[in-house]
Amino acid sequence: MLSSRADMVSGGDVLIRVPVPSPYAPQDITVHLGTTDITRHFVVSRDRQLIGRLTGLQVGSAVLQVRVRGEEAGSLTLVNHPVSGPLFAGPQEQPFICQTTEFSLPGGTRLGAPLDANCTIATRVDYYYRPEGVTGGVLRPLPEGETPPADVATVTREGQAVRYIVRLQTGTVNRAIYQIAVLHDPYEDPDVTPWRGWTGWNNRLVFAFGGGCNGGWYRQGASVGDVLNAHMIEQGYAVASSSLNVFGNNCNELLAAETMAMVKARFITTFGVPRFTIGWGCSGGSYQQHYIADAYPGLLDGIIPGCSFPDLLATITMLADVTLMRHYFQSDESLPFSADQQRVVAGVASLATLQNPDIERGVKRIAATGIVPDGLPRTLLFDPASNPSGVRVDVFSHGINVFGRDPDSGSALRPLDNVGVQYGLQALKGGQISMAQFLDLNEKIGGFDRYGTHSTERSQGAPGALQAAYAAGLVTGKGGLANIPIIDYRAYTDDLPAGDMHLRYHSFSLRSRLAGTSSAAANHVMFVEDARHGLYSTASPLLRRALAAMDAWLTAIDQDMAPGSPVEKVARNRPEHLVDTCMTRDATPTAVEEPMNALGGRCATLYPAPAGAHVAAGAPIAGDALKCRLQPLDPAAYPVAPTPAQWEQLQRIFPQGVCDWSRPGVGQDQRGTAWARYPSRPVIPAAAGSAATGAGLASAPAAVPAAADTARGVESTAAMAASAAR
Repeated sequence: MLSSRADMVSGGDVLIRVPVPSPYAPQDITVHLGTTDITRHFVVSRDRQLIGRLTGLQVGSAVLQVRVRGEEAGSLTLVNHPVSGPLFAGPQEQPFICQTTEFSLPGGTRLGAPLDANCTIATRVDYYYRPEGVTGGVLRPLPEGETPPADVATVTREGQAVRYIVRLQTGTVNRAIYQIAVLHDPYEDPDVTPWRGWTGWNNRLVFAFGGGCNGGWYRQGASVGDVLNAHMIEQGYAVASSSLNVFGNNCNELLAAETMAMVKARFITTFGVPRFTIGWGCSGGSYQQHYIADAYPGLLDGIIPGCSFPDLLATITMLADVTLMRHYFQSDESLPFSADQQRVVAGVASLATLQNPDIERGVKRIAATGIVPDGLPRTLLFDPASNPSGVRVDVFSHGINVFGRDPDSGSALRPLDNVGVQYGLQALKGGQISMAQFLDLNEKIGGFDRYGTHSTERSQGAPGALQAAYAAGLVTGKGGLANIPIIDYRAYTDDLPAGDMHLRYHSFSLRSRLAGTSSAAANHVMFVEDARHGLYSTASPLLRRALAAMDAWLTAIDQDMAPGSPVEKVARNRPEHLVDTCMTRDATPTAVEEPMNALGGRCATLYPAPAGAHVAAGAPIAGDALKCRLQPLDPAAYPVAPTPAQWEQLQRIFPQGVCDWSRPGVGQDQRGTAWARYPSRPVIPAAAGSAATGAGLASAPAAVPAAADTARGVESTAAMAASAAR
C-alpha cells in the first residue's frame, strides 16, 4: 500500500504497488479485486513493478488478490471508509458548522454552499501565477487560453527556468477543507498523475499545520495552513494542509492526525508518493507535529516545530498555573510577594507573562462555557442550571472520544490536576521566600472545578482521563518521535513587554522526554533567535536554514541503504554542521553554536528559560506527569523545621500528602499504541467475491491497536517511494 494502510483507505481511492517476484515478468501478473480483474489499472514502474490507482471503491472491505500465471500468490484486504470520515478518531462531533461559504481562494472567490451535511464540496483545481517583478505571495488567477500571460515570473529549478504558476487543489475530506499547492505549468508540464513528476516539483511534501486552539471545536474552519508559502513553493515543494489541521479550528490532536492521514492519502493518489514529508508549523502547529509523529508514525518523516509545546496537556498545565498565580498575587487576601519573588515562584522570565491577555484568554479553553465559536447557536450552549445537557465549549469535551464521559453528568472526564503540588518549594529551599509565604500561597492557590472555573479547591484529575491521555499518546515522547529528525525553531518571546505564552522551557521539556528514549535526543536540534522576524516566518534566515537542513538530513536517510534501526539512521545521517544554535541579539546577529542548556551557557544568557511553576515546585522539566504520586509530609524536607502551627497548617493544606516527583505520575505506566483507533469505527466484513456495502457495523473499544495490513505475499508498506513510479 502506498497511499494509506490497507485497513484505512478513505474516499474510495488507493495507490497500490505490487512487487513482481523473480523470475517472473510484469505480464505474468494479474490483479483481482474480488472476482473482477483490475490489472488494466496498473502500470509498470521503472523498476518493473506494478503500480495501480484504484478509484470508486465501495465503503467496506474487499479482497485484493495477486495471481502469477493464474496461481494465487498473495492477497490483501482493503477496508474503505467514507471520504467524510471517520477513519480512526471515533464518532464525529455534533453540532458541526460548515464554513465553505466563508473560505476564500486567492483573489477572493468563495467555495460556496456545501453539497451535504458533511460540508462537502466538489474537488476543484485552480491555477494562479506570480507576475514578474513581484515577490512574496502575490498571485493572480491564470487566465484561460493557450498561451501563458506575458508577465508571468520565473524561478530556477534544477538549472531550468520554470514559470511561477501554482496548481492549487481544493477539496474536502473528513469534513475538512484541504488544499494542495505546487508549481505546475499547464502549458508545458505533463498532466498530474502518480506515474511521473515534473521539474517544478522536487518530489517532496511539506504539510503545513496552523496554530491556535481557542474556540477550535464544532466547526469546519475557513482557513488552512500556509500552503502558498512563496519560499517553499519556489524551492519546488508541494505544500498541503487542511482546515482541521489549523488548531484554531480544531484543537484536537487525534482529529488532526486523522485528517492529515486522509489528506496525505489524497495527495499520494493524485501526485504519487513523495520522497519524504516534512511537518511545518508553530504553536498549535507544534502540538500536531509532535503528536502525529509520535502516535501515528509514518505520516511525517521529519518535523520543524516552532514556538513549540511538547503537547496540548503541557500547555494546559502551564496556562492553569499562570492563571492561579495571577489570581493569588492580585488577591487582597494574599500575603505580599515582591516582583522578584513572584517571578521566581511562577517560573517566568517576566512578570508580564502573568498578565498576558493571550494566557488569560487561553485558559478559557478548559471552561465548559469558555470560548464559543462563531456560528454556534447560543441556545445550544451548556448551562449548569438551565441547560445541563447543552454543548460544552472546552477542549476536554472536544476530546471526549479519548478522555471518556462521566457516567453521571455525561460531561467529559478531565485530567487536569494539581493535588499535592508544593508551589514555590524551590524558592523556599533557596531562601527566596519565607515559610509563611510558602504556606499562604499553597493554602490559597486553589484550582479549577469540573466546569473549568476557578475554585478554592485544588484541581482533581479523573483517573480514567489520566489513563486515557497516556494510552492515547497525548503525553508525547514515548512513541515515534524518537525515530525522526526534529529541528525545534524558536523565536524567543519570554521577555516581550506584554509577555507571551510561548515560553522557551517547553523545548527543553520535549528534549528531556526524548533523552529517556533510545534516541537519547540525538535526533533533536534547537534553533533560537529573537522575534524580529515574527514567531515563525520564512523571512527568518534561521528558519529557512532549518528547512534546508531538514531536507539534507532526510535525503541522507533516504539514501542510506546500510543496515540499522531508524534511530541509528537518524543519528548517523545528521548533517555534521547541524548543531544547537542561537543567534545573538544585536543588529547583525551571529551564530552561537553550543549544546543547549537551560541553566547555563551563552545561549541561556541570551535567552533565559525559567521552567514554569511546576518545575519551581520541584517537578522535572519533562512535564510529563499529569498528576503526581503522593508521599507523606516530612518535616525534614524543608530548609527549616516547621513550627507546630506551621506543621498543622501543612497537614491541613496537604491532607493526602505532597508530590513525589521521583516516581512516574498517576497513570503514566499506560503506554500509547501506534495507530490506535477509537469507538464506533465501522468494521465492515468483506462480502464473498466483491466489495461490501454498508452492512455489518461493529464498534471497536477505545484505543484499539490498528491491525497490521492483512496480507499474504503482497508487499504492503508506504516506505517504497524511491522505487515507485518515477
